[in-house]
Amino acid sequence: MFDARSRYVAAAVQTASPARLLTMLADRLVLDVERGAHALAEGRRADATQHLAHAQDIVTELAASLDVDAWEGGEQLLAIYTWLMTELLAASTSGDAARVDGCRGIVGELARTWHEASDSVAATAAPAAAPAPSGLLGVG
Repeated sequence: MFDARSRYVAAAVQTASPARLLTMLADRLVLDVERGAHALAEGRRADATQHLAHAQDIVTELAASLDVDAWEGGEQLLAIYTWLMTELLAASTSGDAARVDGCRGIVGELARTWHEASDSVAATAAPAAAPAPSGLLGVG
């Protein structure tokens, strides 16, 4: 079962558009921070550290792939990613739930923003809708 799921996820990642990959990363970042927060709240520090480390990996990838010169908000987004890395690392090493909660709000907003941007790109790139066929089942 796990092998089939792994192959499905790998295929989804390999065939996803850049915008879809970005939203997938953003969604997983939210999930990792949520899981880290829940693990800390339940006293499962090792689990929290694992989830927050994965969140750090995602933020590192987002920051590394960011072209700060591509648009005027690039520097500010890099500053947000840098802040997130600092907070996630500190939260992970200290077990500070308040820091995780601060990150939770930011990553949620980032995910919503990336989804909106992806939807906007998809809407502008979508081909015009074909006219509806006439008649029953398109015949006639």
